[in-house]
Amino acid sequence: METRNKAASRILLIVLAALVLPLAVHAQNIGWEGETGVFVTPLAYTVNSPAKGLSLPTVGFHFLGAGNVIGDFYETSLTMGALGRTEFGYTRNFHTLGGNPSLSSLWSNGFNIAFGKVNILPENWRKHNWIPAFSVGGTGRWGVENVGGAFTHKKTSNGDVYGVGSKTILPNSKLPVILTGGVRGTNSVLWGMGGNAAKWEARAFGSAAFVVKLPNKATMVFASEVAQQPKHPEYFPNLVIPTTLTYAVRLLPAPEHKLAIDFGVAQIAGHVAPGTDLKARKQLGMQVTYGF
Repeated sequence: METRNKAASRILLIVLAALVLPLAVHAQNIGWEGETGVFVTPLAYTVNSPAKGLSLPTVGFHFLGAGNVIGDFYETSLTMGALGRTEFGYTRNFHTLGGNPSLSSLWSNGFNIAFGKVNILPENWRKHNWIPAFSVGGTGRWGVENVGGAFTHKKTSNGDVYGVGSKTILPNSKLPVILTGGVRGTNSVLWGMGGNAAKWEARAFGSAAFVVKLPNKATMVFASEVAQQPKHPEYFPNLVIPTTLTYAVRLLPAPEHKLAIDFGVAQIAGHVAPGTDLKARKQLGMQVTYGF
């Protein structure tokens, strides 16, 4: 695991050092489950769409190496926008088992995800520059057989509902900053990858992204996120799931290409109980999205 993380760090440094493509701040910003977001948390913004009608789809491939206990997750997503302020889509989660004989059986082959978001308050509404964008959204997952579901051999469902605000500060400066905060009601652990929670809980999340403008209209976006998790998976009251932290960089090609590539490191779950180590505290993830 340590060797793989070191190799991933070297690859990330090489990518950053070799970055010469022109990048755009307002290109595709698709997160882990397909909604407009950072790496795993949503933004209040939605995919670009006409004021009347539907946008063309944005498709994505997502990967998270969760370690040799949990295994690896892969996702394919399709996202569409409508009416200039909504988005919706479908994502399929796939999973390959880890190699731990006592714990890896708590994860299964994957599950389905549907999501939607509506922008209620546009950013800078009525020319008030201090007003953030505010949106409400929801996510539903079904066919989940992870942790508690695997323990009972039953496919379960879970979901999130959330409100989120985002504000771009100093948009015309050399270092624009995008700040986001929100609260979600959820009965899922780690977006379904940790199965169901014992009950619905209100959990906070937030992110900060720094947009570095380079010559020839190029940019790099560096971001970090924090997302509270329900403390205990269903049927496992002694397991404690920590808050998720991520550190990510987004590479955005020229707007006409509508291509985005993300690399990130996620701190997921390590010692969740005495004698139980999921070995997933510094995990590499990547995403590639393309808008038609």
